[in-house]
Amino acid sequence: MLNTLRDMVSSIKMTDLHAWIGRLMVWSAAAITGLVIVLFARATEHAIALFYVTQYAIWWLPIIVMPAVGILIVWATRTWLSGAAGSGIPQTIAALQYEEHQSISHLVSIKIALTKMVFVTLGLAAGFSAGREGPSVQVGASIMHGFRKYFPAHFYVDPKHLILAGGAAGISAAFNTPLAGIVFAIEELSRKFEQKTNGVMITAIVLSGLVSISLQGNYTYFGNLNVGTIHTEIMIPVLVCGLVCGLFGGMFSRTIIEFTERLPDRITVFRTRHPLYWTGLCALLVAGLGIVSHGAANGSGYTLTKAMLNGSINETWYYPIVKYLSTLLTYLSGIPGGIFAPALSIGAGIGYDLSTILHTPGLAIAFSALCMAGFLAGVTQAPITSFIIVMEMIDGHEMVISLMAVSLIATVTSRIFSRPLYAILATQYANHPEAHKKIAQASP
Repeated sequence: MLNTLRDMVSSIKMTDLHAWIGRLMVWSAAAITGLVIVLFARATEHAIALFYVTQYAIWWLPIIVMPAVGILIVWATRTWLSGAAGSGIPQTIAALQYEEHQSISHLVSIKIALTKMVFVTLGLAAGFSAGREGPSVQVGASIMHGFRKYFPAHFYVDPKHLILAGGAAGISAAFNTPLAGIVFAIEELSRKFEQKTNGVMITAIVLSGLVSISLQGNYTYFGNLNVGTIHTEIMIPVLVCGLVCGLFGGMFSRTIIEFTERLPDRITVFRTRHPLYWTGLCALLVAGLGIVSHGAANGSGYTLTKAMLNGSINETWYYPIVKYLSTLLTYLSGIPGGIFAPALSIGAGIGYDLSTILHTPGLAIAFSALCMAGFLAGVTQAPITSFIIVMEMIDGHEMVISLMAVSLIATVTSRIFSRPLYAILATQYANHPEAHKKIAQASP
């Protein structure tokens, strides 16, 4: 009897030890995710700064460098690691639909995370119009899932929970928006919320966020927005911004989907048979847009957006047009890169233009904030994520109802013109028929 009790106590102690080691590994993975995302962010910032320095010194250099770098990146991803191409969010969504016994190394892995970061940074240094936030989702998911092999044998965490937590932590650390990270995971990545996911995801977001804050400070992405007192006069701008951003956001998504699924025959043949020439052509067009806009079409758009929101720059009317086109061409070129930051920048530009058209210069900053949320919602059809992410990025809590309303209007309008972008793109990476079916069923 005594020996049996000893064995039970010993067993309990070993179980507790395995559980604590497992939790420590999860916490370590979350902290490392935050560190990697911060380093990734700083690398992309230096890359964009390098581009502008070289463009200012030699204005014609992007015409040579951008096609060469784009072709190199696309050739490398197509040859060795196709999962590193594109935004990274569709791959993460697709990975969540696979069963545990099925391999997802072609969608999330440490190799893909490292490759993604290098190629996104290289693309931004060359001058492409892309963001790092979508890639940060895939990087975070890859790191969290990659740590699974180090868990103790008797400590079990569902791989899907790790992927979901990593993706949410990626958005959270990239924008310093923890609430948006949670909502993004529920609304866009999984489209559902399981109670068992709760602890893993929130722990990952908190720890990655703490690492981000410790390295970069407790900042808001675009600073503290001063829009003044919001009155009922904002109702018409909300409606106009929602409809306009929903229209253009929906057309943006539809263009990407159409180019992905069913292009005109000649374009399909050219893109299929000569993918590197196609990349070079897209890169030349982006370089040309950058030259005529004096660099406004290049990079993530962060600097110009922040200047618009601070009221320190009067945006030229053509900015959202050239940014819209350069972001589309960058995505269609096939290089790795996200569309979150450029979408926010395009939205800010649309808002400035709308305030000019409606002769309301006093509401220019408010228009920009509204259209940031509206255009992002129009592109992603994720209204809750869109208004929360903008609210957290500009510390705009006084605009929460307006941001919510414009995001919902834009999403409803966008659905008239396009199907959900990320869900449709995710089906390309769901090689397994059952995963493909699950993604289709999850789409609204």
